[in-house]
Amino acid sequence: QVRLVESGGGLVQAGDSLRLSCAASGRTFSSYGMGWFRQAPGKVREFVAAIASGGTTNYADSVKGRFTISRDNAKNTVYLQMNNLELEDTANYYCAARSWGTIRVHATSYDYWGQGTQVTVSS
Repeated sequence: QVRLVESGGGLVQAGDSLRLSCAASGRTFSSYGMGWFRQAPGKVREFVAAIASGGTTNYADSVKGRFTISRDNAKNTVYLQMNNLELEDTANYYCAARSWGTIRVHATSYDYWGQGTQVTVSS
């Protein structure tokens, strides 16, 4: 079992930056594929970014060039650096882990989920 705890969300203005963190339990974190998803009110959960166990990354087109996913295996933590935030980035952001270390963009490919952290971008 893997427990994921997100932090770092908050209320910011458009153009600001935030860094989300996701701390994972377990001794095999380095072998997991990790992802960030988000869900806005009334919308389906959507893929944001993912990082493979080997460090390969993938991003949704809507965040490419603005968001960066990274991982620190020594700290069992994955990060999402979000720059130049836009109103459309407002959502609850979820961290997810999959037992296989490869990248997947579909939520159904992930085995474990955190509770989420709210990001609100105001004008």
